[in-house]
Amino acid sequence: MERVYIALLHYPVRQGGRTISSSITNLDIHDLARLAATYGLGAYYLVHPDEGMRGLATEFLSHWFEGAGRLFKPDRTRALEKLIIVKTLDEAIADIKQREGERPYLLATSAALRPKTVTLENIGKLTKKPLLLLFGTADGISEELDDIIDGYAEPIDPGNGYNHLSVRSAASIFIDRLHRVK
Repeated sequence: MERVYIALLHYPVRQGGRTISSSITNLDIHDLARLAATYGLGAYYLVHPDEGMRGLATEFLSHWFEGAGRLFKPDRTRALEKLIIVKTLDEAIADIKQREGERPYLLATSAALRPKTVTLENIGKLTKKPLLLLFGTADGISEELDDIIDGYAEPIDPGNGYNHLSVRSAASIFIDRLHRVK
């Protein structure tokens, strides 16, 4: 799973029928970093265009790398070492390209069925490239990225008519399912 990367997009995401930039939450920072560390992922990219939001996330991390958090929960610090804060998705892609020598396959997630849907079981058959799994905040990833996205993962659908997981829950389910088929 070291060639699998995740990115949490805060822009461009949709809410109320328009493209917005959503806020960073510390739960997303912690939980997705712990997910990346638990499954041995290559990295976790926190993508936000706003310098103030990125600065807030960096300040939050200082507690775990330089403050009391380092002594209080060293395993949390270890997990947060997987986190890379970037301004754009392009920066995350460039970082993976530098690490891996090639552009990653971009697999986006959505609660709705989208064009270019790919089952997790078929990912390995489609590409031997590194994989960047994209998660969107708010109401999900904007269609503005459809041209660069290589595929969309099948939505998580338990079949009961309700499909509105937190991004942290959805990421955990997708990564565990991917781990089981890899």
